[in-house]
Amino acid sequence: MDKSDKIIVGISIGDLNGIGIEVILKTFEDKRMLDFCTPVLFGSTKVISYHKKALEIETAVHGITSINQINHSKINVLNIWKEEVEIELGTATKISGDYAAKSLASAVAHLKENTIDVLLTAPINKENIQSETFNFPGHTEYLEANLEGKSLMILMTDELRIGLITGHIPIAKVAESITPALIKSKVETMHASLLQDFGINKPRIAVLSLNPHCGDKGVIGAEDDEIIKPTIDEIKETGKLVYGPYAADGFFGSETYKQFDGVLATYHDQGLAPFKALSFGKGVNFTAGLNAVRTSPDHGTGYDIAGKNKANPSSFAEALFTGIKIFKTRKEYLELTHNPLIIK
Repeated sequence: MDKSDKIIVGISIGDLNGIGIEVILKTFEDKRMLDFCTPVLFGSTKVISYHKKALEIETAVHGITSINQINHSKINVLNIWKEEVEIELGTATKISGDYAAKSLASAVAHLKENTIDVLLTAPINKENIQSETFNFPGHTEYLEANLEGKSLMILMTDELRIGLITGHIPIAKVAESITPALIKSKVETMHASLLQDFGINKPRIAVLSLNPHCGDKGVIGAEDDEIIKPTIDEIKETGKLVYGPYAADGFFGSETYKQFDGVLATYHDQGLAPFKALSFGKGVNFTAGLNAVRTSPDHGTGYDIAGKNKANPSSFAEALFTGIKIFKTRKEYLELTHNPLIIK
């Protein structure tokens, strides 16, 4: 592969006091990883060196001050700040949140400028990252505000892809948020993603019920009969292979999910609790529906093990490979579906 053709993966380093930098360094300990992509970490060589010393990790990095200085044979660290930063491994501090935000903002800016191809985000702390410039429940909402498209959080492995109809909102607001328009939007986004990002020609999508037992014909709640089922029936008329609603407990307990290419959960924990029980350590968080590819590992900042060299890099490595694969699949899909005979 010509080095100029290598996929450039921009990596935001996440909370400076968590395990993000540790899993990044461990992922690239194997130099063969550089055969798959050119990594660019957005942060500071001083911060990376601090973690290397604390963790006794030898992974070599290459400091640059401009994206134009990328070395395709090395792990690049784009220095976006020069000052010393106080690091307290294992502790949530305002400083660590502020610099996590700086890293993310710079990475997203470069993604928008197409100087990186894929964004891979290390975990943030959703509380200490809050500021006047970052006022979002998490990565997904921030990315939707800064990129084009309608986002859909998908937690995935090779066998299971779970999207969320509602994301980071209080459970008390879930029922009122489930509308026909929202369901249609999320189904459309998942359907399009399964086509262009995963190469599935006729994707089968399952929608989970909001209430236990699908509401038991109104005994436990009317939303499934009055909102979700009629909306699914309406979507089916467009030719999409969408089914449900399915009661979540039986759906996962009987492994019915294996019959589908994608699953839409009505709220956060309905989808993520079974996903992490089935796949923790191997899962990837993919933000579908946007005009750029972003993935992340399925774990958090891991303050309890930060600085102890105990973090498992498997999910981060999976996120890296997934981002690369989706970027390639999407690019191929767009090339195949582009019609050169259409006159603009």
